[in-house]
Amino acid sequence: MKLTLDFRPRLLSALKSYTKAKFASDLMAGIIVGIVALPLAIAFGIASGVSPEKGLITAIIGGFIVSFLSGSSVQIGGPTGAFIVIVYGVIQNFGVEGLAIATILAGLFLVLMGVLRLGTIIKFIPYPIVVGFTSGIALTIFTTQVKDLTGMTIEKMPADFASKWIAYAQHVDTASLWSILVGAASIAVIFLTPRFIKKIPGSLVAIIVMTVVVYFLRTYAGITGIETIGDRFVINASLPRPEALSINMETVNLLLPSAFTIAMLGAIESLLSATVADGVVGDRHHSNTELIAQGAANIVTPLFGGIPVTGAIARTMTNINNGGRTPVAGIVHAVVLSLILLFLGPLTKHIPMACLAGVLMVVAYNMSEWRTFRSLLKNPKSDVTVLLTTFLLTVVFDLTIAIEIGLLLAMLLFMRRMMETTKVSVTTESINLSEDVEMPRDEEVLKVPKGVEVYEINGPFFFGIANRFDECMRRMGDKPLVRIIRMRKVPFMDSTGLHNLESLCRLSQKENIRIILSGVNPKVYELLIKNGMDKRIGLENICSHINEALAKAAKYVGCEEAQKK
Repeated sequence: MKLTLDFRPRLLSALKSYTKAKFASDLMAGIIVGIVALPLAIAFGIASGVSPEKGLITAIIGGFIVSFLSGSSVQIGGPTGAFIVIVYGVIQNFGVEGLAIATILAGLFLVLMGVLRLGTIIKFIPYPIVVGFTSGIALTIFTTQVKDLTGMTIEKMPADFASKWIAYAQHVDTASLWSILVGAASIAVIFLTPRFIKKIPGSLVAIIVMTVVVYFLRTYAGITGIETIGDRFVINASLPRPEALSINMETVNLLLPSAFTIAMLGAIESLLSATVADGVVGDRHHSNTELIAQGAANIVTPLFGGIPVTGAIARTMTNINNGGRTPVAGIVHAVVLSLILLFLGPLTKHIPMACLAGVLMVVAYNMSEWRTFRSLLKNPKSDVTVLLTTFLLTVVFDLTIAIEIGLLLAMLLFMRRMMETTKVSVTTESINLSEDVEMPRDEEVLKVPKGVEVYEINGPFFFGIANRFDECMRRMGDKPLVRIIRMRKVPFMDSTGLHNLESLCRLSQKENIRIILSGVNPKVYELLIKNGMDKRIGLENICSHINEALAKAAKYVGCEEAQKK
C-alpha cells in the first residue's frame, strides 16, 4: 500500500482568493489576538520555569509556524496552560536543554502522526481522560501559584502536590498582605472587565493597572514587599539566535516518556481547538496537516529557547470573534508580539508576580471544567474510574504517568465492553432463521442433525472472545461428529482468534471431529485463506451460508453412521 502525504496548508488555498477586505479583518483580529496573547505568554513562560521572554518567543516563532503550515484557517498557536506542569517537571529533572530535546522529539512524534494519518484517531481518545488530566492540570497550576499570590518566602519549593501544601502551611506567617491584595485585585479586575470592555482581555487590563499601581507604591510609598518580574528575572528584549543542542541516545531514551506526553497533549489540544473552531466558522480542518504543522513548530521553537507549542483554544476563539478567517491573522499576531518584545520588552520587569499569579489562577479556574467533571461523575462506573484515575495521577504524580495509565485503563475497559457485546452461543437442536439475512429461505426453523453442534460468534473474534469460545466448547459434554462455526456476524479476527481457530481444528482432527465454517465475510475469508485454513479443513468446508453447512454436516454424519454399521 502506497502511503501518500496528507499535507495541505490552509494558507496556500486562502491566498488564492485573498482580498483587501479579508486582510483588513485579519489585520484587526491579529492585532487583538497579539495583545491577548501577551500576558498569557509571559505568565505561562514564568510558570513553566523559564524566563518571561521565552514565553513570548514561543508565541512568536511557534505561532508563526503553526499559522503558516496549519490545516485550520483560524488556529492560533503558542504556549498554553496545559503544558505548565509537564514543562516545569522536565526542567526540574533534566534542565532547560533537556526540555528543548524533549520538545524536539515531541515535534518529531507529531510529524510522524501526521504522516501516518493518525489525525482522526487522536480525536477518539476517551473524553473522561481529557477532562481528567485537564482538571488535574488546573488544580496543579492553582497550587503552584499560591506562593506568588501570597508573597510567601520559601527558599526551595517541593516538587510534589502534597508537599507544596505542607510547605504553604509551614510558611503561612511569611505571607505578604500587599501581595495578597495585588493578587486579589488582579483576579477581580479580570472577572469585572468583560462587563465594561468587551474587546480588551481582563488579564491585560489587570496587568497594566496593577503594574502602574505597584510601580507607584514601590517608588513613592516605599512599599518594597511586592515582588516583580524584574526582581527575579533579567529580561532580554531581543529575538534570539538558534543554539546547538548536544543530543545523545542516553538523553533521548531518558526523555522519550516526557516527549510522548508532550506530543499527545499537543495533538489532543490542537485538534480539539481546531474542531471547536470548525463548529463556529462552519469549516473543516485537515487534521493530519495540523499535526505536521504542530510538529514543525515544536521542532523549530526549542532551537530558539522556546517551550512546547500547541493550538490555543482561547486565542483561537478570540481570533474568530474579531473577524480572523485565514492564517494571515495568526501571522499578524506573531508579528505584533515580536514588536512588543523588541520595543516594550524592558517594561515587563515592572509586572508584579502576584498579578501574574492571579492571571494563572483564573486560567486554572477556566481549565478546571468543574461542571463537566461533576456531570461525568454520574456516568457509568468505567468512565468514572478513568476520570478519577487520570485526575488523581495528574495531581499526585505527573502528567506522563497520568496519560499513559489513563490510556491503558481506557483501552482495557474498552476491551471489556467489546467482550460484553460479543456473544458466543451453541445449539444442538434447531436454528431459528427469523432474523437471518444470509440468504432467501423457505423455512423459519432449521433442524440440526444429531451429532452436530452449531456455534455462533456474534461480534469481533479477538483474543478475549477467542478464549471465551474455547471455554464454551470445553463445557460441552459429548463429543460431536461435526462442529459448525457460524461467523456471519464476525466483522474481523485478530491473530489470537485465528490461532484459537487453528488450535480447535487440530484438536478436532485428532478426535475425528470435522469443522465447518459458515457465513464467513470477505475480509475474514481472505485472512483464513492467507493463513492456510482452506488446506487445514478443506476449502469445501468454508460455506457461504448455514443451509449449505448443515447439508454438508448431515452428509458427514450419514457417512459416519454408515461406516459404523
